[in-house]
Amino acid sequence: MSAARRLAGWRAALALLLLNALLTLHNRWPTLWPAPAQGISLELVLAASALALWVGWRGRAPGARGLRWLGGISTFIVVAHYLDSTAAALLGRPLNLYWDAPHALSVLRINGIGPWRVALGIAVFAALLVLLYMLAFACWRWFATALARSHGLRLGVPMAGAALVAVFLAHGVAGQDTRFIFARPTTPALVRQVELLAAARLPGGAALTPSPDFASHSLAGLHGSDVLLLFAESYGACTLDDPAQAKALAPARERLAQQIQASGRGVVSARLVSPTFGGSSWLAHAALLSGVDTRDPGDYERLLASQRPSLVGHFRQQGWRTVNWMPGLQKPWPEGSFWGFERYADADSVGYRGLDWGHWRVPDQAALALLQAQELAAPPSQRQPRFVVMATLASHMPFVPLPPLMPDLARAADPQAYTAQQLEAAQRVPGTTRHDSGTRAYLDSLRYTFEWLGGYLENEAPQPLVTVLLGDHQPWAVVSGSDASWQVPVHIISRDKALLDRLVAHGFVPGLVPPPEAAPRPMHELTPLLLDVFDAPVAPAAE
Repeated sequence: MSAARRLAGWRAALALLLLNALLTLHNRWPTLWPAPAQGISLELVLAASALALWVGWRGRAPGARGLRWLGGISTFIVVAHYLDSTAAALLGRPLNLYWDAPHALSVLRINGIGPWRVALGIAVFAALLVLLYMLAFACWRWFATALARSHGLRLGVPMAGAALVAVFLAHGVAGQDTRFIFARPTTPALVRQVELLAAARLPGGAALTPSPDFASHSLAGLHGSDVLLLFAESYGACTLDDPAQAKALAPARERLAQQIQASGRGVVSARLVSPTFGGSSWLAHAALLSGVDTRDPGDYERLLASQRPSLVGHFRQQGWRTVNWMPGLQKPWPEGSFWGFERYADADSVGYRGLDWGHWRVPDQAALALLQAQELAAPPSQRQPRFVVMATLASHMPFVPLPPLMPDLARAADPQAYTAQQLEAAQRVPGTTRHDSGTRAYLDSLRYTFEWLGGYLENEAPQPLVTVLLGDHQPWAVVSGSDASWQVPVHIISRDKALLDRLVAHGFVPGLVPPPEAAPRPMHELTPLLLDVFDAPVAPAAE
């Protein structure tokens, strides 16, 4: 064998090794750093075999144009595989390019990444794409040149490829795992992106699940009580199922339970399965307010384009004033018109005039204080009952900076309550930069939530208030774990023992710690349950 053929053979082997490493890149948990997976890329096996057959048929290597196409397609698959595996690890859910891409810049802003860093990141990413393409192009050129020079290689590569494909397809035969030598294929993820895009954009998509029967229910079982539907941002079941997190939050949960009891109220709890994980909170809000399954973001869009009924309209028809208290929203929200709230209050209109507390500006305790002052302070006998939907902010990633707890609610709404020195100190606390610091900051934010809520219920809340406290989704997998469930806790707090007893009859348990369930109900199925519980109790039949 000539030296040129030997060199071409070594280059071909190196090219296949490099391409396999690139095509199996994933993130090194729990960071964003790439690392090659152990295993063979099935896509590479198929592409290399096809190229060998093409060279054997044509008798020559492809031209530069064909190799450029191979380099470009390989680069696309490398990036797609890395993004898909990273989304699964950090978000706990598959990548959805159609839905996630428009929110990428928002995520960067939330994490405090300035415009110049975003621009630098884009430039670095573009440079990496160019380098990836150049490397992939060079690898395919080396491999194609070797195929053109070696008849044995042209025969051996397709034969080896056919054997490997047969091993892959034999998976599960006689209970054998034959895919342990392969890395996770990328093609299914690409097919899924096409399906998601088609479902979102093409007519004739899947129909929405049926709405609950709002019309046949009243709210007589509430006896005119105010209802606060409080979505606790990223409050996930990891705080119950992870032993370390459960232990760390146990004192705060116990303190909240004591304050609930001191207020003359009781609490019952259960678990739900959120329609989302790690983000996209609006999917959870929509699922509970409408009683429609919104796991598919396309279903959320179809819901907003429909005339479906909702809890908001149901409460309004029954005489409640409906209020959407969303201090985290900092831009117009035209989608909100679907729900028909009588009052919509965002970051600019809740009335907060104090120091901007990080990206989210309004501390949760201050938002609650303003809600109390503007909507709930008057005696219930002198106003309409309120149905309020509010979302917390402190436990939203990156979980910092965390506002200090004010000694009383009125102080929290004072424009001078928070100082620049407090903000500077809070900003020095690490957030989601690492797994350990992210978990610590996350738990601190939930302690803060439990503390201001417990103080409010014990000291300022209207006596007949019914509070529905639930998580919208699990936190990012950096905190909850790469294999975490999509479960979230729900707690319902009230002075009405009969109402709590009806919830227990539906599977809730007393206290703040719902045990694991074999099949917890999806979040949208809580809506018809609440309709039943809030309805007038059925009187027993006469003997």
